[in-house]
Amino acid sequence: MGNRTISEKIKEYQQKVETIKKGGGEKRIEKQHSLGKLTARERIDSIFDPNSFQELFMFSKHRCNFMGMEKKELPADGVITGCGEVNGRTVYAYSQDFTVSGGAAGEIHEKKICEIMDMAIKCGVPFIGINDGGGARIQEGVDALSGYGQIFFRNTLLSGVVPQISIIAGPCAGGAAYSPALTDFVIMVKNSAQMFITGPSVLKAVTGEEISTQALGGAMTHAKLSGVCHFVAENDYDAMNITKKLLSYLPSNNLEEPPVFKTDESTLRRDETLNNILPDDAKQPYNIKDIIKKVVDNGKFLEVQEFYAPNIVIGFARINGRSIGIVANQPAHMAGVLDINTSDKSSRFIRFCNCFNIPIVTFVDVPGFLPGVDQEYDGIIRHGAKMLFAYSAAIVPKITLIVRKAYGGAYLAMCSKDMGADRVIAWPTAEIAVMGAEGAAKIIFRKEINEAEDKEAKFQEKVNEYKKNFANPYVAAAHNYIDEIIEPAETRRHIIRALESIITKRDIRPPKKHGNMPL
Repeated sequence: MGNRTISEKIKEYQQKVETIKKGGGEKRIEKQHSLGKLTARERIDSIFDPNSFQELFMFSKHRCNFMGMEKKELPADGVITGCGEVNGRTVYAYSQDFTVSGGAAGEIHEKKICEIMDMAIKCGVPFIGINDGGGARIQEGVDALSGYGQIFFRNTLLSGVVPQISIIAGPCAGGAAYSPALTDFVIMVKNSAQMFITGPSVLKAVTGEEISTQALGGAMTHAKLSGVCHFVAENDYDAMNITKKLLSYLPSNNLEEPPVFKTDESTLRRDETLNNILPDDAKQPYNIKDIIKKVVDNGKFLEVQEFYAPNIVIGFARINGRSIGIVANQPAHMAGVLDINTSDKSSRFIRFCNCFNIPIVTFVDVPGFLPGVDQEYDGIIRHGAKMLFAYSAAIVPKITLIVRKAYGGAYLAMCSKDMGADRVIAWPTAEIAVMGAEGAAKIIFRKEINEAEDKEAKFQEKVNEYKKNFANPYVAAAHNYIDEIIEPAETRRHIIRALESIITKRDIRPPKKHGNMPL
C-alpha cells in the first residue's frame, strides 16, 4: 500500500468510528426501536449532559477463536463505556448494546466495565450500569465467567465508597443479575426489563412450572414481590430521569457531604393543617406521606421501593435545602406494623444513608411487630434485629418524630433515644408504651376484670385508666426519652432547627473491621 497520507489515516479512523457507532447495524437498531427501547448510545446521550460524555475503549475487540467467534466483528465488544457529567457532576457509566450479539458479555466486554469501575472509585464519583444483555458469552466459557466475578468483586469494593445505580432496560439473566443486586439502587423499565437467575424455559424443563418472562422477572414482580427493584420506570427516558433525580440527593462519594440546594419557600413556616391531619380515632388509618410532604421542601419526596412492603415508607427529600433520608411507618397499610420485609427494606436504606452522610428523619406510628406463626418461622427475630443494628450503627444525624403510636420493641426499632437518636420530637398525640391500652389492660388488670360483675365496663374503665397514665408523650418526656413535645403545625421548624444544630455531630465508635449484622 505504500505510505499513506495523514488525511487517509484520518479518513480510515472516521470510517472505523462510524462503523462502531452503528453497533449491530440498522436492522437491529430498528428492531430495538420497535420494542420501545433506546439503543445503548441513545441511553448514554439521554442521561449525560450534552457533549460531556467521553467514550473510553471504543476500539476494544474480543479475542475468542472458538465456535466461529473468530469470524465475528462485535463493535465496541457490545458495551459502551466512559464518563461524563450528569447535571454538572462527573459520573462513570457503561451501557450494554443489545444490537451487538444480544449484549452478551465476554472477557473484553467485562474488562471494559472493570476499568471504568476502577476509575470511579479512584476519582470518587458515582457509577451507573445500564443493563441490556443476554448474560455471559457462552463461546468464551470460563473467561466470561471470570469477568463477571471481577465485576462482582468491584461492586463490593465500590459499595459504601461511591453510589452505584443499575438500570435494567432489557434482559439481565443468570449470573449477570448479581451485579445489579450488589449495587445500591436498581431501576427497572416496565415491560422491557427482566431479571431472573433461571429463565422460564429452564424452569419448565426442570420443575414443570410454566410462567411468562414478565411474571417471573419483570419490573412489577421485582418491585412488589422480591424487593429487588427500587424504582419502576415507564420507559428508557423515564429511567434516565429517575437516575438524575436520585443522584441529585447524593454526594459523589463517602467523604463528601450531600449537595445543599437553595430553597425558595419559607424556611420556618407553620402548617396549620398538620394540627388536624390525624383522625380522632387512634385506630383509624391515614397516609403518612401526607405528613411527610407537608414538612419537606416544596412537598417533594422521592420514594424508594414504593410497591414493596408498603407498611413502611422510605425515600429522599430535602429540608432547608439539605438532603435527608426518610423512614416512616405507613398506617394506611397493615396499620404500619413492622414485619420481615419492612425490616429488610428499611435496614438497607438506613445503612445506605449512613454510608453517604445523609441525615435520617424517622416518622413513627407503629403498633408493634407483626404477630404470626409464619413470621416467627421465617425469622422475624433475626430480621427485626437488622433494624436495631442499622439504626444503632448509623452515626449520621438522626431525628425521630413520634406522631402517634410507638409500642414495645417496635418503638425501639424505629430509632428511639436508646438506639442513638440525636433528637426525639413528639406530637401531643404520641402514645409511648410497652403495648396498646387494650392489650395492657387485659394483662395487668385480668383479675379485676374477671371478678367484676360487668366485665366489659370494668375492662373499658381500665383501658381508659391505662391510656390516661401511659398513652401520652409526657411520661417519656419526664424521663428524658423525648427532647421536645411540639405543636404539629410547628413540625417543619423544629426539624430544621434540630438538623442545623446537630449537622456537625461526630460519633466515634470502637475500631473494628465491621460489625456482624444479623443477616
